Amino acid sequence: MGKLSVNLCGTELENPIIPASGTFGFGYEFADIYDINCLGTFSFNGTREARFGNPTPRIAECPMGMINAVGLQNPGVEKVISEELPKLRKCFNKKVMANISGFSVEDYAYTGQKLDQEDIVGWLEVNISCPNVHGGGMTFGTDPDSAAEVVRAVKAVTTKPVIIKLTPNVTDIVSIAKACEAAGADGLSLINTMLGMRIDLKTKKPVIANKMGGYSGPAVFPVALRMVYQVANAVNIPVIGLGGVSTAENVIEMMLAGATAVQIGSANLIDPYICRDIIRDLPKVMEKYNIEKLSDIIGGVNNG
Repeated sequence: MGKLSVNLCGTELENPIIPASGTFGFGYEFADIYDINCLGTFSFNGTREARFGNPTPRIAECPMGMINAVGLQNPGVEKVISEELPKLRKCFNKKVMANISGFSVEDYAYTGQKLDQEDIVGWLEVNISCPNVHGGGMTFGTDPDSAAEVVRAVKAVTTKPVIIKLTPNVTDIVSIAKACEAAGADGLSLINTMLGMRIDLKTKKPVIANKMGGYSGPAVFPVALRMVYQVANAVNIPVIGLGGVSTAENVIEMMLAGATAVQIGSANLIDPYICRDIIRDLPKVMEKYNIEKLSDIIGGVNNG
């Protein structure tokens, strides 16, 4: 059997598979249907204050994907720490990734400092890319200087690796990535969803109450792959690839493009077993393509 382990910012993962924030709850919900300890890790949402999220409807079906405008729904960092993480500790024995977002630099710093104190949190994934909140999230991720300011603020309050989640809704994602690296980021996640819209022909109004939302699913995979390749070749820190990943073959592609680990997003909402099954499929796919160690193929497209 091929070796699945990878090293993410100094921590060894049994495999590179990470359910993405917003698609896996706080983990324990999935622990009722399979042993989530098979995962490399997973990412969960947390913000300074509780967020109910955006008004409904906030999901729209699309060919080869979906649009969502959930809006970072979570109970707020205080309840995440006091209520959600204790439940998680009962069923997950690995480090977990905390995805934090905010409406101000101070929000990011506050939430990061709180979660820095939790032993189960191994990484802070800083979301400067969510298209579904107003006055925060993606606002910071579309400008190199604003992105760097958030990086510096979070790095100042934590000893944990800081991974910045980038938006594809920019002209030049490489410039944003390099600004984050220069400001001290330990890693990068990309891509978050692409901004999209659907209109109901009967009502002649947007399907989603928020009008627009994040488009995800298999259709965005080629775009995500291209951006992972561009960024991985421009920086010297680890990249986590995500966007439309739904098969073990997609995982191999992402790693060849330069990803150290791979997140699975909207596919979790379609098939709750998808991450478990991808992990099971990886050895067979590795054997098919003569891959002995996944860590050996990171960025391997440049050697092809």
